[in-house]
Amino acid sequence: MRQDDSKSGSEGTKSVVIYSSPTCGYCKMAKEFFEANDVAYEDKNVIEDADARKKMIDRSGQMGTPVIFVGDEMVIGFDEGKLKELLGV
Repeated sequence: MRQDDSKSGSEGTKSVVIYSSPTCGYCKMAKEFFEANDVAYEDKNVIEDADARKKMIDRSGQMGTPVIFVGDEMVIGFDEGKLKELLGV
């Protein structure tokens, strides 16, 4: 259910944005988690997209990936328990 635009999912669901890099194992695990739980998400590749990289750093203060936003809640790294809590899955 990956989505590459900024539209959120169905009404009542929180938008999910993952700032990732292609070689990041935790990014891959997070995306697999989203796919397995039918969570629509927007993937921002911070290696290829300088604007996304700057936005990630400005919003999170982090230089590493993944940085995940569920609505306004930030998750640093792949924290399955926290993501389940925020997404209600």
